[in-house]
Amino acid sequence: MRIPNKIIAYTTGLVLLLSGCKKQLDINHDPNNPPVDQATPKLVFPGAVMSSAATIGGEYAILGMLWSEFTTEDAFSSQYRNLDSYSATSSDLNTNYGELYTGALSDYQLVLEKAVENGDWNYYLMATVMKAYSYATLVDLYDKIPFTEALQGDKNLQPKFDDGQLIYDSLINEIDVALAQDFTARTNTDPGASDFIFGGNIDKWKAFANTLKLKLYLRMVNVNDAAAQAGITKLYNDGAVFLTEDAGISTFTSVPGKQNPFYSYNIFSLNTTNNLRASITFLSWLKANGDPRIVSYFGSPTAVGIHQGDFQNTTDPTYANAATFVQAPTDPVQFISGPESYFMQAEARERYFSGDQAKALYDAGVTAAFNFWGFDASSFIGSGDVYEYPTGGTFDAKLDAIITQKWASLPGSHALEGWLERNRTGFPKSSPVYSTDPAYVPGEFVVAKATIIGQNYPKRLVIPDEERSTNKNTPDQVPITAPVWWGK
Repeated sequence: MRIPNKIIAYTTGLVLLLSGCKKQLDINHDPNNPPVDQATPKLVFPGAVMSSAATIGGEYAILGMLWSEFTTEDAFSSQYRNLDSYSATSSDLNTNYGELYTGALSDYQLVLEKAVENGDWNYYLMATVMKAYSYATLVDLYDKIPFTEALQGDKNLQPKFDDGQLIYDSLINEIDVALAQDFTARTNTDPGASDFIFGGNIDKWKAFANTLKLKLYLRMVNVNDAAAQAGITKLYNDGAVFLTEDAGISTFTSVPGKQNPFYSYNIFSLNTTNNLRASITFLSWLKANGDPRIVSYFGSPTAVGIHQGDFQNTTDPTYANAATFVQAPTDPVQFISGPESYFMQAEARERYFSGDQAKALYDAGVTAAFNFWGFDASSFIGSGDVYEYPTGGTFDAKLDAIITQKWASLPGSHALEGWLERNRTGFPKSSPVYSTDPAYVPGEFVVAKATIIGQNYPKRLVIPDEERSTNKNTPDQVPITAPVWWGK
């Protein structure tokens, strides 16, 4: 995917406009960019969060929209054809990988160091959670990444790559350490408006930390179920409180540089709405179930779409009128959403607590997902309704229901999670036929028509060129069809 220059500059502009706090080693000591020795958590943290939002909720969200089969490339445009055909190369996503390391993660590390110096455990917790979230996203995308030797600056320009399981274990331990600090200490400061996520509410940050731990444990179930069960059981035994609302940013505006990053990448910077068209995969599922969210996602209950990856077909008379994904500059970026939290809890209760509370949590997730768009889910989750929880079904049937409903709640800046969760669970299911076949079941995934990797699905990203060209410890490339360490 060719990225316009003004898109590449987006992250820097967004961070500067929203926080005015990017650290620099600047001999002129620009008051808007204080040198490192003058940096404070309150100055640095907002820019770090916006860096995470701009990358994970921006171009990675576009990847998620395509590989979660919410949308597909327009038949008369070309911006995302390589992604939609699974031909993402090591040069495509350099900017995002690099920004997470040199922007977000570097800044979170600085906040942590300053917070320890000051005994400011509020910022210590906030930076730990966001650092863990950002690192985990990189692991989920690339598998092995620099971790134990990363973020050392000039002290180590050739950091080794660590295994995903080691990184996950370390992140969970770091969250535990942060949660164990003294949040009544007089040295703590109120983050206030510098916290774009919760406005300085530390109790909500604790819930975010617990929910992130739950997510990390669930990622492990295919390869280390015993550790996942032990960790999740301990969370519940310790009385952990989980998110009931979005952990994200909802303060974007229509002003350029302060817009939702997905909107800015896909619409504002490209000056077109046409690239991301409704995928038959998702659209057919919404229609088959009479789901009112079709209007929120695609503008009309009668919207038409394009079969996944069929962008080379310019003769289908319906494709020119295929619905585009509805976006606005003020759309939020969610790191973990409220519905997602409920669905994770439902899965955990089904896996490790004999299903106790699973139905209630599932229903809460569907309800929250509908409420987000102003719809009532009560006629969808009752007895005999289309989204009724399969209480008497097999575990796989229950997991299918949970993950499919989670998938349906994720289009937009949080779309990446839909693809990652499918890689973990296998849900929604894969179709044995392409979506043009009369035997096609609505909502089942199909291999993109223009695939360059055969009848396979992408399971990871290849390590970016910028890392390979500068770090001699970069491992050999692994095909994108190979699962990451936790994959199914």
